[in-house]
Amino acid sequence: MHFDRKDYSNDTLLHLYQHLLKPRMIEEKMLILLRQGKVSKWFSGIGQEAISVGSTLALDSDEYILPLHRNLGVFTGRDIPLHQLFAQWQGKTSGFTKGRDRSFHFGTNEHHIVGMISHLGPQLAVAGGIALADKLDDKPRVTITYSGDGGASEGDFHEALNVAAVWELPVIFIIENNGYGLSTPSNEQFRFRYFVDKGPAYGMEAVQVDGNNVLEVYDTVRRLAEDLRQNPRPVLLEALTFRMRGHEEASGTKYVPQELFEQWAQKDPVENYEKWLLQEGILDEEARMRFRETIKREIEEGLRLADAEPMPTASEQEVTDMYRSFEPDASLNLSTDNEQPTTDKRYVDAISDGLRQSMERYPELVLMGQDIAEYGGVFKITDGFVAQFGKGRVRNTPLCESAIVGAGLGLSIKGKKAMVEMQFADFVTCGFNQIVNNLAKSHYRWGQNADVVVRMPTGAGTAAGPFHSQSNEAWFTHTPGLKVVYPSNPVDAKGLLCAAFEDPNPVMFFEHKLLYRSLSAPVPDAYYTTPIGKAALVREGQEMSIITYGAGVHWALAAVEELGVGADILDLRTLLPWDEEAVRKTVEKNGRVILLHEDTLTGGLAGEIGAWIAEHCFRSLDAPILRVASLDTAVPFAPPLEKQFLPQQRLRQAIEKLRNY
Repeated sequence: MHFDRKDYSNDTLLHLYQHLLKPRMIEEKMLILLRQGKVSKWFSGIGQEAISVGSTLALDSDEYILPLHRNLGVFTGRDIPLHQLFAQWQGKTSGFTKGRDRSFHFGTNEHHIVGMISHLGPQLAVAGGIALADKLDDKPRVTITYSGDGGASEGDFHEALNVAAVWELPVIFIIENNGYGLSTPSNEQFRFRYFVDKGPAYGMEAVQVDGNNVLEVYDTVRRLAEDLRQNPRPVLLEALTFRMRGHEEASGTKYVPQELFEQWAQKDPVENYEKWLLQEGILDEEARMRFRETIKREIEEGLRLADAEPMPTASEQEVTDMYRSFEPDASLNLSTDNEQPTTDKRYVDAISDGLRQSMERYPELVLMGQDIAEYGGVFKITDGFVAQFGKGRVRNTPLCESAIVGAGLGLSIKGKKAMVEMQFADFVTCGFNQIVNNLAKSHYRWGQNADVVVRMPTGAGTAAGPFHSQSNEAWFTHTPGLKVVYPSNPVDAKGLLCAAFEDPNPVMFFEHKLLYRSLSAPVPDAYYTTPIGKAALVREGQEMSIITYGAGVHWALAAVEELGVGADILDLRTLLPWDEEAVRKTVEKNGRVILLHEDTLTGGLAGEIGAWIAEHCFRSLDAPILRVASLDTAVPFAPPLEKQFLPQQRLRQAIEKLRNY
C-alpha cells in the first residue's frame, strides 16, 4: 500500500495514527465483552477504520457528520468521552439515549454528530437539511454522511443525492463499498461495478479512494471540503474497502469466500499505516507502545466508570420525553373579550394568511413542497410567497417526499423551522418512514426535537378517487412523538397553523380540501394562535353528544338542524393529543354519544375515543356508544359511490337510533 505524505507534518501523520488505532483497540475489547454478555450486540468496523478516521479528521470540528453502524472512528475522532460511549452501548442512563436506543443510534450536537436509525438511508436526506441550513445562513461548512453499498439500493439514496444536486448542497456522500449488504454480494445488489459511475447521472462530481488508506482518505476529503466550502455542491466519494467480520457478530462470515479475507488482510488499514510510519522513522517502537498503552488505559477507565453505573429506572419521564416541552405564549391566543379587525376569509385564505404571518414572525422558517414557489402550490396557498420571502425560504422540491421530510429534520438540528407541504395527504406514504421513525422518535431518543409542520390536504367529496381523497390521520394518531391537528373552520385553521409553527415538535396539519373554497368566516387580521390539544364546543344541546372533527363538524351541524335534535357538537380540533376533559364533560352531561369521522370505520380514532369513554365514563352512559364513519373501502371515484362511502346518511340513522334508544 502506497502512502503519499505530501506536505503533512509528522504531528499530523501521528495524529492520524493515534485516531486510527483507538477504534481498533476499542473494537477488540468490545468483542471480548460481547462474548462475556456485557454488550448485547456489535457491528464491527474492523478493516474499515480508515474511512471514518480519515474523513472525520479532515473536517472542522463544527461540521456535521452522519455515521452508520461501522463508523466508530467518527465518534472517537470527535473525542467523545469513552465512558459515555460505553454507557450508551450498555443501555445506561448516562448514554446519549438514556438507555432508549442502542449502539450508534444517537446524535450529539455538542460533537456535531447525528447517528443513524435502523432503516438505512434516511440519514442522507437529514445531511442535506443540515447543509441547506448552512447554505441559507451563508456559513462555509461541509456535511458528511455515509452509506454502505447495500444501503445505497434504498430509494432514500436516490432522493437525497438528487435533492442535494438540484439545490447544490455542500454534502460529501461517502459510499463504503465493502462488497456486501449483510450477506448479499454486490452483483446481487446492483448492475454496475463502481459507484463513481452514478455521480454524473446526478450531475455531481464522483471520486474514488482506497478506503483502507487513511492518508488518502484524509487528503481527499480535506481537499474536497476546502473546495465545497467556497463552491457549495455535493460530491459522491466512493471508498473501496472490506469488512473483516460479519455484518454484526451473530451473522458470522460463512457466506464470504475465504480468499477474500486473505486478500484484504494484506490491506489492513491499521497494520499497513503503522508499518509505513515505522519504516519512515515517523514512529518508533517506544512511541508505538506508548500510544497503545495510553489508549488501553483510557478504555479501561471508561469501562470502569460505565460499569459502575446502574441500569436506568423506568419513570413517567419515558412518556413526557416523547415531546420537547415548551410553554405556549398564552398572550397570542385568540381573545373573545376584545373585538379585533376581521376580514371574511375562505378556509384556504385563512391557511395562507397564517402561513404568511408565521413566515414573517419566524425568519428561520423554510417552506418546502412540490410546485409551491412561483406556481403557488396546486391549491395556491403560497401564491405570491416567493416575491415576499425569496426562493431560499420558499423552495420547490423534486418529487421526493422522503428526502424533503428528512431535510426538515436536518433544518431543525440547525435551529430552523420547516414546513413540508404534501401535495395531497395520500402522497405522505412516500415519506412515511421519515415521519414515524425519524421525526417522531428523535426527541425521545437523543433530545433533538423535529421542528417540522407537515401540511396535509385531505378528504373526499371532490370525486378525486382512491389516491387523492384518503383520510389517513389515524396512521399518525397511533405514533407517539407526533402532534396531529385537524381544523374544521377558517378561524381555527389560521390559529392552529400558527400554533403548529410555535410548537417545536413535529405536527401533522390536516386541511380538508372540500372546505378550502366552500367555507368562509370572519377571520382576525392579526397574528394569533389557537391552543393545540383543546377541543371546542360548537353547539350545545341536552339530548346527545356528537364528537367529531374536520368536515364531520359541518355534517353534524346540518344533521341536527334537519332532525331538530338538541345535541352537543364537540369539535376535537386536535387528534393527538385529544382533549380528554372536554370529552368527559360532554359525555357526563348527556350520557348518549356518537363518534363521527370521515376516516374509515375500522381502526379510526372513534374506536380509541369510544374505548376511553367506556373505560372512564361508563357510569354516565345511558345508551351504547355509536360510531359513524366511512365504509371500510378505498375512496371511490364516481359521485354516487363516493356519496355512499361517506357517512352523512348513516349519521342521520345513528342520531335517530340513539334518540329512540
